[in-house]
Amino acid sequence: MALSRALWARAAVWGSAVTPGLYVTRRLQLGRSGLAGGTPRSAKLHLSPRADMKNLISYVVTKTKVINGKYHRFLGRHFPRFYVLYTIFMKGLQMLWADAKKARRIKTNMWKHNIKFHQLSYREMEHLRQFRRDVTKCLFLGIISIPPFANYLVFLLMYLFPRQLLIRHFWTPKQQIDFLDIYHALRKQSHPEILYYLERVIPLISDAGLRWHMTELCTKIQHGTHPAIHDILALRNCFSNYPLGMNQLHAWQMKALSRAMLLTPYLPPLLLRHRLKTHTTVIHQLDKALAKLGIGQLTAQEVKSACYLRGLNSTHVAEERCRTWLGEWLQISCSLKEAELSLLLHNVVLLSTNYIGTRR
Repeated sequence: MALSRALWARAAVWGSAVTPGLYVTRRLQLGRSGLAGGTPRSAKLHLSPRADMKNLISYVVTKTKVINGKYHRFLGRHFPRFYVLYTIFMKGLQMLWADAKKARRIKTNMWKHNIKFHQLSYREMEHLRQFRRDVTKCLFLGIISIPPFANYLVFLLMYLFPRQLLIRHFWTPKQQIDFLDIYHALRKQSHPEILYYLERVIPLISDAGLRWHMTELCTKIQHGTHPAIHDILALRNCFSNYPLGMNQLHAWQMKALSRAMLLTPYLPPLLLRHRLKTHTTVIHQLDKALAKLGIGQLTAQEVKSACYLRGLNSTHVAEERCRTWLGEWLQISCSLKEAELSLLLHNVVLLSTNYIGTRR
């Protein structure tokens, strides 16, 4: 009996000393086996905060797309007209943002490599020119929306006057055609005034041969005949100095030419002359870059846009006729020197008034 008690006591003492060690060893073995198997007990212990954030962002983006799709379907079913305007507005913002990023890349490249505007490619020059005009038009909206609560008035004005306040990115396809027709009708109103002034200065031309050429050209245009390239280039000396040089034009003639170029005529004569010079110089530089590129490299939309900028209502002219007309324009433009750019300015009227296929 006493022996059995002693054995039990000894076992208890050894058990208290040995059991914890065996327990710890067993836990370590289990932990090692778990790590070797590659299956962690809790996934949260093995995910970094960066991975959690990526999963959260992915989840938010997915849910946002789902909600946005439901919202678009709701607008399309219950407010179809508003949905069309909303879609055009959102796409316009995306296109304007893409234009801004492209313009920034071009300007950064110009600054890095010390490149001037006239040294750019045709598409880069045209993109910068158009983007500047778009930003100038958007600037007015930004100014009138500065006062508190004025943004509500701005939205109303944009809806009522889209042609005057919005750029082409925010026009519907039908509006693009209609508005271009309206703008061309406005600039065409100045054509008779410009031709009348050319007739008035004929007696002021000192050279008899040039007086005859000018009379013939005005007569052809007034009788509905499209002039040939040599008919226009024969008068280049008349437009390099008095009475039709850029520095000799009268104020009312510059206003008429500004309307023909879709520029504002409501400026002092000094600013009108400077703006006409700058605008014509840019077109001349574009023409040189386009001649280097080749008209055949342009898309149909690029050809029509180029023709419209130079005075032709290309929205209702076939693509091949537009390419032919643009080729005639380039032959004249690339033959002119900087002092003869007044002829290029008047060429907006001379070459486009009676071209085949244009609307009267």
